[in-house]
Amino acid sequence: MIAPLALAQFIASYAATNMNVAISAIAKDLGTNVAGVQTAITLFTLVMAALMIPGSKLTDIWGRKRCFVLGLAVYGIGGLIAALAQGLPTLIIGYSVLEGVGSALMIPPIYILITVAFPDVKSRARYFGVVSGAAGLGAAAGPLIGGLVTTAISWRASFGLQVLVVAVIAWLALKITDPAPTGPRPRFDVTGAALSAIGLFFVVLGLLQSRTYGFGASRQDFSIGSTVIIPKGSISPVWVYVAIGALFLAWFILHVRSAERKGRAVLVALRMFRNKTANLGLGTQVIQWLTMQGSFFVISVYLQEVNHYNAIKTGLLLTPATIGILAAAAAADRFARRHSQRWLIIAGFLITTVGMALLLALVRAHSSFWTWAPGLLLIGIGVGTMLTSSVNVVQSSFPGPDQGEISGLSRSVSNLGSSLGTALAGSVLVAVNLPEGKPFAVAIIMLLVFTLIGLVLAVLLPRQATHEAATPASADTAAVG
Repeated sequence: MIAPLALAQFIASYAATNMNVAISAIAKDLGTNVAGVQTAITLFTLVMAALMIPGSKLTDIWGRKRCFVLGLAVYGIGGLIAALAQGLPTLIIGYSVLEGVGSALMIPPIYILITVAFPDVKSRARYFGVVSGAAGLGAAAGPLIGGLVTTAISWRASFGLQVLVVAVIAWLALKITDPAPTGPRPRFDVTGAALSAIGLFFVVLGLLQSRTYGFGASRQDFSIGSTVIIPKGSISPVWVYVAIGALFLAWFILHVRSAERKGRAVLVALRMFRNKTANLGLGTQVIQWLTMQGSFFVISVYLQEVNHYNAIKTGLLLTPATIGILAAAAAADRFARRHSQRWLIIAGFLITTVGMALLLALVRAHSSFWTWAPGLLLIGIGVGTMLTSSVNVVQSSFPGPDQGEISGLSRSVSNLGSSLGTALAGSVLVAVNLPEGKPFAVAIIMLLVFTLIGLVLAVLLPRQATHEAATPASADTAAVG
């Protein structure tokens, strides 16, 4: 059962980072620019973030295995369309939309199946370690594999490779045994799904606009058609988009509260946000993926734009990060036996902080591989150390009946972090007007600040966390501290 689940998580994470090393090649081939390709990358993770909670709810309605296989099918179709794309809009439809929707359907069942199948927290940590390691490895190996394939064949072949892997996963998934849902199936909260998705979409879309308009005064006119809505020098349209997103999210909360009072089915119960341990764990997840995806994006663009590396050379230079994540994932089981989940998250953030500091201290324009290696290796080890623990903290904070909802919320938060990381990093690179290489240093400093915030959240995690309503069957899953 674990093999197809780990492979599916690997391929979804791979899809989020392999594009980074092929940005220049894709932009040239499709007649667009770096900003256009970055938009496609960010929209992919944004679609996943916006639809992950609805996707997890559908697992309770359709069944985990069926939802997983359906997600694989949608993802495969999207990969095929992206491979054949002749322009940016088609690439966005195949990659950003369909692969994003497919991921939102196939990822929540992965964590629900493991949580339900392995009630003991140490066994669960082992298999979460396999799957989370696959996620980190996919993100870290994406630039290397993508660079090799792009340089040797074409960026299109990378999407073709994804389609082949998804076909293998679908074949392996046929052997997964998952009991069909029993009893009355919950109704799908269409209104809640639409409100949450629209809210998240506008928030991240607003951050993307900072590349063009900045965060303070608008750097140029914001127009719709030929009508200037916000003139240059006025408040940036970024905050208009963010405000619209915040209003939709507030509307979502009011809708859920009203529906719960009337006894109706909701997309996610508000009580899921009242668990201090889970909230802090979700906060660490957001920042882990924000810093990982943001740093990989910044480094990839730096190597291509400043050092003028091709796709394969960019991927090879990121190898130390891949090795670090692999080493940490391989040791996840041993770490879980010897240390608390809280301790591992704190250690991960500390190691990642040191890695980023080394990049800032050692790397200069056109510097050698060895100036990059120590920092990248430590970032990989740090990320690999804490990814599994954060997932385990969040999932284990709730009993079995809540696993569908918390799994979707957890995955949505992680992918929101990924999309925010790419959006914020890209915005800084465009907004900072400094000599060669300096905008990239500012972007890394910003990510370092977020890493320190994550460290604070990790320290605030309770030393011993037990969910309030542990059932006899799930009592062993309660202790995660």
